[in-house]
Amino acid sequence: MNTVLEFTEIPAIETENYYLRGITIEDASKMFPFMSDRETMKYITPYPVKAVKELEVTILRSLENFKQKKEIPWVIVNKQNNQVIGMLRFHKLHTWHQKTEMGVVIHKDYQQTGVMTEILPKILAFGFSTLGLNRIVGDIFAENEGSKKLMEKFGFHRDGILRETDFDGIRFYDTMVYSMLKSEYKDTDKKD
Repeated sequence: MNTVLEFTEIPAIETENYYLRGITIEDASKMFPFMSDRETMKYITPYPVKAVKELEVTILRSLENFKQKKEIPWVIVNKQNNQVIGMLRFHKLHTWHQKTEMGVVIHKDYQQTGVMTEILPKILAFGFSTLGLNRIVGDIFAENEGSKKLMEKFGFHRDGILRETDFDGIRFYDTMVYSMLKSEYKDTDKKD
């Protein structure tokens, strides 16, 4: 997986209606409306960011992780209105083990509209073909029905349920782990 080591900038990925480009510190104010929204973040954290400055710190951490070859962070931009409508990242990127996890947040106005159905084939192609990964993981809250359906639609294997892995200060949440291996990857670009 030497390709990931050659990137000095976050590579752009384009679909018919969206493009993913490397996140920048200037994106903090554009991302804040959805990253601070409790409903949008309910399957990620019960404590969303409360200030743009917090988000800037998170972005700087992601960019540092990119330099260290541990993460690739993108923003998702709607081509029609040039609005930042989400973020997607490969995190826990490990070049030796050739694996990564996906993390995604989509603005609530764009959830359940097919954004990820359009983007995911390009992301999988990038991960398996360009980066040469062997394993891509989706680790999601067990209650996140939308993400479960997406993982299953694209042929991810349900590895199992991790019991009470996340705590929000009030209760524990189970997480479901889905994975796709390079040997299982098909040309998902053809999926509807």
